[in-house]
Amino acid sequence: MSRDRFPAADPGAPATGSPVRFLAWLATRHRGSLVLATVFGVLCTLAQALVPAAVALGIDRGLLQRDREALLLWGGAVLALGVFQAVIGMLRDRASTTNRFGAVYGTTQLVVRHAADLGADLPRRASTGSVVSVSASDVGHLGTALEGTARGTGAVVSILFAAVFMLVTSWQLGLVVLVGVPLIAVAVTRLMRVLHGRQQRLREQQGALTDLSVDIIDGLRVLRGFGGEKTYGRRYREGSQAVRAEGTRVAATVADIAFLRVLLPGALLVAIVWLGAHQVSTGRLEPGLLVAFYGYAVFLTDQLGQVTAMLDQLTRAGVAAGRVLDFLRLERERPGGTRPLDDGADALPLHDPDSGLTVPPGRLLAVVCATEGDARTLAERLCGHTGSAVLLGDTPLSALRTDDVRRHALLADNDATLFAGRLGIELDPRDRPGGPRDGRPADGLLRALDAASARDVVDALPDGLAHESTGGREFSGGQQQRLRLTRALLADPRVLVLVEPTNALDAHTEGRVARNLGPYRAGRTTVVFTTSPIVLDRADSVVFVKDGKAVAEGPHRTLLADPDYRAVVTREVLA
Repeated sequence: MSRDRFPAADPGAPATGSPVRFLAWLATRHRGSLVLATVFGVLCTLAQALVPAAVALGIDRGLLQRDREALLLWGGAVLALGVFQAVIGMLRDRASTTNRFGAVYGTTQLVVRHAADLGADLPRRASTGSVVSVSASDVGHLGTALEGTARGTGAVVSILFAAVFMLVTSWQLGLVVLVGVPLIAVAVTRLMRVLHGRQQRLREQQGALTDLSVDIIDGLRVLRGFGGEKTYGRRYREGSQAVRAEGTRVAATVADIAFLRVLLPGALLVAIVWLGAHQVSTGRLEPGLLVAFYGYAVFLTDQLGQVTAMLDQLTRAGVAAGRVLDFLRLERERPGGTRPLDDGADALPLHDPDSGLTVPPGRLLAVVCATEGDARTLAERLCGHTGSAVLLGDTPLSALRTDDVRRHALLADNDATLFAGRLGIELDPRDRPGGPRDGRPADGLLRALDAASARDVVDALPDGLAHESTGGREFSGGQQQRLRLTRALLADPRVLVLVEPTNALDAHTEGRVARNLGPYRAGRTTVVFTTSPIVLDRADSVVFVKDGKAVAEGPHRTLLADPDYRAVVTREVLA
């Protein structure tokens, strides 16, 4: 994907990546409801703008001249305008809400689709805090901006109508409005630019603080193990204070804008009323029109507030659109190929030329890495998560379609997340809420639980598989590991790559898992990166990787004769 384009998965995406163009694209996607909301917004505010004129005519032609029919006529007009305004305002808000949620959901679909497209590259391309900020806050600002355009546009039209009415009725009062309104808009706009920059800095600091908090939560047990929680607590407090200080500066700017939104229209109101009262006293203006001018002054104060609110929303939306674009521009390390995966891929070996590792089809292969980081690197290569020269038969993985590669090979490690929801549904990817099973145990699910030695975890829950999980936080590390293994087994990929699937289990449970894994995966390819002698003894074959290269292969008991291999799997310290 080009850096200056939106995801190709969305055919309506614009060709350039500026925040303004992104907002315009969002508006285009909701053209019908946006036009409808704008029309309703204009009609609603125009009906509101006609009320002071109708009141003025009722006073001058009905009340002052004691004409009952005229009074009833213009009083009825005020009533009709009020009813019309209420009905049209309801329709405007309905259409505006449609725009808001449409923008939120549309942008969320883009973000989620792109996150899924990045796959395993996502943690390396974006921090958790930035992803959370985009999905939780920024998409909301985009929706709010699209929602506020109807009120803001109506406010602009009503200001123009009021200014023309006042200019025709009294050019002096109209001139005051025509000069005062632009001056107020300029003053508020200058503060909006300052607010834009401060909001940008605040969002960056909030994202960094979210990253830190996620790291602390994920590593809390480790931090307590060596007493590091105080150090990280201090760093979090320092970061929190920096966010607070920047938030205070943003709040000060917002307060200045709010102050000007009251002061400047209020000053304009005072000027209009004073000048209008002077003209009434000299006979150049009728009393009813003075009441109308006062009503328009109050009306303009509210409408100017709507315009400045719209500008504020657009400012926030511009910042949010920039952050969304930054995320959408992230690219995968390994671009997807175009060739489909053949049906006979089950019988093809995987070969990594860089390390010399070959995975035979249909067997349980264990891989022992002398360096811990090599296990993760090789596992990601075999599953096509990173750019490499890995071959499936004679075909490079990089030439195959990404979706086909992901269905063919599954990488399951201890960083995989247990999602919140009904446990049975979260474990079995073929089940779904309201489906034929809806969390009830099926034979395949029970077999996978037995293979992963996780049946006791489910049996200990009051509701069993119907238990509403909170994301696995209620389970111990070993229980989570067995549940993750159950889910991986149920996915039933052609190639299953496991990274240390039993390192949090006791020896007896580990032995049961090692004994069950081979029979459960019979006929399928399974690769286990581990240094556990219990698992290694059950593998069909073991490959020893040292310095990123496969240096030995054979049964576990035979490889124990190699002192380097023995030192890794038995934790010996060589002299």
